[in-house]
Amino acid sequence: MCKVMEDMRKESLQEGVKEGIKEEAINTAKRMLADGMLTLEKIEEYAGLPLDKVKKLKAERTA
Repeated sequence: MCKVMEDMRKESLQEGVKEGIKEEAINTAKRMLADGMLTLEKIEEYAGLPLDKVKKLKAERTA
């Protein structure tokens, strides 16, 4: 039982780290969009987000 609990804890920590990285990438993309100097494709490349997500962030920003 302890092994299962430890595995669950590790998995939860890994998911938390991934979510934190994703949130930072989103924040970075938002700052790039606000700057207005880069194309959506460059923001996709630099932030490591899918182009669809970058487009969604842009739409949210202008809405």
